[in-house]
Amino acid sequence: MELEGRVVMISGGSKGLGAALARRYGEEGAAVSLCARGEETLREVEAGLRERGIECLSVEADVTDEDAVERWVRETVDAFGAVHALVNNASILGQRTPIESYDPEVWRRVVEVNLTGPFLCARAALPALRRSGDGSIINVSSGVGDHGRPGWGAYCAAKNGLEALTEILAGELEGSGVRTNTVDPGKMRTEMRAAAYPDEDPDTLPTPYGVTDVFVYLASERSRHVTGERFRAQEFEVARR
Repeated sequence: MELEGRVVMISGGSKGLGAALARRYGEEGAAVSLCARGEETLREVEAGLRERGIECLSVEADVTDEDAVERWVRETVDAFGAVHALVNNASILGQRTPIESYDPEVWRRVVEVNLTGPFLCARAALPALRRSGDGSIINVSSGVGDHGRPGWGAYCAAKNGLEALTEILAGELEGSGVRTNTVDPGKMRTEMRAAAYPDEDPDTLPTPYGVTDVFVYLASERSRHVTGERFRAQEFEVARR
């Protein structure tokens, strides 16, 4: 119960890594607040968490909508009284095509969700994170987040931007009681991975729940002096077995 008494907000909490994190954080004693665009699947995740005895709030919200994000933060504070960690997990893949043929509208949407969304969520949550005295922002990146990879278009560009945003926030928030770090979860058995690699056997990949150790660490008091770092989730877990 390493996170007992703590409140964690998770964007994109209706499936995949977001839903797995909600379960793991709840098992560690945290109250969790989830947002996603799909209300039906979000409610299903919330119901499953409550069946496990996990304190949970779910709010239908698009992370690219400033008003919706602010409402999510406000409802979280109203429900639980505080915010100790924010996981910027919401993400979309977009097209796997060369830049020359990339649809500008798809590009804009991917950047809005994958980069502008984390900016809006961090900005809205910062006052509550500061008040906690031990706040943590965890940005979910990718294996293509620290370099440019041909054929990955807006997804790659936005994830690289997200890692830069992590470094910006780490510097700007130094001494504020709020830390900011990035996690590359690696290959996982998710819908997005299947869309990116349709010929891959998903049974050869770890489940999202299996890569959550580093996320618990970064939301806990153990990491309170760690900021501006990039973690590879599966290497972190191997090092701690």
